[in-house]
Amino acid sequence: MHHAVSRSGAHVRHAAILTACLAAGLADAQGQETQAQEAQAVATAAEGRDAARAQEGAVNRPEFGPALLAAAQAGEALQVRDWLKRGAPVDVRDRQGNTPLLLAVRGNHVEVARSLLVHGANPNLKNDLQDSAYLLAGALGRLEILRMTLSYGADLQSTNRYGGTALIPACERGHVDTVQALLAAGVRADHVNRLGWTCLLEAVLLGDGGPRYQDIVRQLIAARADLNLPDKDGVTAVVHARQRSQHEVERLLQEAGAR
Repeated sequence: MHHAVSRSGAHVRHAAILTACLAAGLADAQGQETQAQEAQAVATAAEGRDAARAQEGAVNRPEFGPALLAAAQAGEALQVRDWLKRGAPVDVRDRQGNTPLLLAVRGNHVEVARSLLVHGANPNLKNDLQDSAYLLAGALGRLEILRMTLSYGADLQSTNRYGGTALIPACERGHVDTVQALLAAGVRADHVNRLGWTCLLEAVLLGDGGPRYQDIVRQLIAARADLNLPDKDGVTAVVHARQRSQHEVERLLQEAGAR
């Protein structure tokens, strides 16, 4: 009897240990993403402190600007940091008015963009085409860089050469996650560009009515966009959807009260 009780107790202890191990493993897996995010935040903060110290004693070396532009365009993060430490102006421009940050956005060079922003790059400076790093990140769907520009003072009211906010081309091109990030940041859903179009009108007029655009329409409805703002000809989004046989988009808009 004593041996039976001992074996039973051993089984209980074994099960408890196994359960604890499994729980620990699950917790570890769930915590990996958080740990990675925290590590990135620590690294960024450390780089920021290094940048601040470097800027205090750095001599401005405009002759290093072309090298910084080339490194940013090529996505060479280590070279970018080196040129910045040596005094290259962070917002130097090429012949088209592009800054290193704009070039990083175009190439989706995330680490280059991070280093430039930490060193004080301005996400709102525009090139000759009236694109800023923030506006271009929204238009191209560069989500990670877009989020960084939002953290570093992006001007939500700035507009591109068509008079549109970052949200309008994001909707036009079907960048679902980018649209979500911009709406969450507070970009107005009812802004009208110089063509007379809102982001909803662009999503319908220039989209294909497929799942991505349906998702964007749902987001705009949830954001309480004015669904009945017409284009310059007085035609609303739901009418355009009907004319283009975008049946699901038409249904979504009608159920939300569009006319």
